[in-house]
Amino acid sequence: MDRVLEASRVVHQGGLVIFPTETVYGIAADCVNPRAMARLREVKKRAEAKPFSIMVAQRELIRNYTPYADPKLYKLIDRYWPGPLTVIVPTDRPNETVGIRIPDHPVALKFVENARCTIAAPSANFEGNPPPTTCEEALRDLDGLVDLAIDSGPVAIGTASTIVDFTKDKPTVVREGVIKQGDVDEITQRKNILFVCTGNSCRSVMAEYTFRKMTQGRKDIEIASAGTSVLFPTSASQEALNVLGEKGINASRHHSQPVTNILLKKSDLIFVMTRSHRRQVLEHVPGVEKRVYLLGEFRSSAISRESDLDIPDPIGRSHIEYQECLAVIEDALSKVLQLI
Repeated sequence: MDRVLEASRVVHQGGLVIFPTETVYGIAADCVNPRAMARLREVKKRAEAKPFSIMVAQRELIRNYTPYADPKLYKLIDRYWPGPLTVIVPTDRPNETVGIRIPDHPVALKFVENARCTIAAPSANFEGNPPPTTCEEALRDLDGLVDLAIDSGPVAIGTASTIVDFTKDKPTVVREGVIKQGDVDEITQRKNILFVCTGNSCRSVMAEYTFRKMTQGRKDIEIASAGTSVLFPTSASQEALNVLGEKGINASRHHSQPVTNILLKKSDLIFVMTRSHRRQVLEHVPGVEKRVYLLGEFRSSAISRESDLDIPDPIGRSHIEYQECLAVIEDALSKVLQLI
């Protein structure tokens, strides 16, 4: 990895580096360094009007480059990042867009992480020539024009990343790679439903797996659950498994997961168990406010007090109390099912 760290230093200091990704070899420059970008454009022989895409190392970093908040974007990047997908999204400047990708290659990821700058990363070839799949092919065009090249052997895919434009009426493939328009449509048109409790071990688990059974056979829905206080993955509580088992539902493979920005942003509907959970969700991502509901709001029985909208935590309580909790959840889910 010494070569990778050296490459990161070179780019951070304004140089150009050839590096591998899973799709093709790229050429990297610091996109906020005017001299580096002018040199990149000259080396690539690219017209001034044609922009460069950038690479990041983590999904969450996309929020640094775009205010775009449609769940479709987050569904797609959650499925394909890291991977052969570039998304075009609007920036916070009028009529300006940016292409963003996370490569699925250990060298590329280490390089991007250590560069300590935003990397512009077109393919390592002259404009109009085929994208290179080996370092040798890249150097046929660029030998002597860059400061460093990392040779990691042939790439895995060999075709450029799919580009999906999110500034059009619907997410549209404008350059096809291994990801097709049908794949994009299937993922972005699916309704994502998230259930949230504290530890993601009982209430949200019972809601997730019960609703999975209620919607069995529907391919237009994706259902998940998470917890606001999950530190590491654990299985569902034994009593939750027991009461679900009495309904013919097997949740033994469940592993808890924490609430994350991406998980919230990709969800069309977020059902929380208590008002406290709602506050915690909105502290994470205020922009999802119109998608967050108390599951207790959908109960068929009359609610006399606002506090009755909360579904109490049964953890550590009796089997009967777990059964009662599940009954409340089932009642609310029956109403939710009618609405979707």
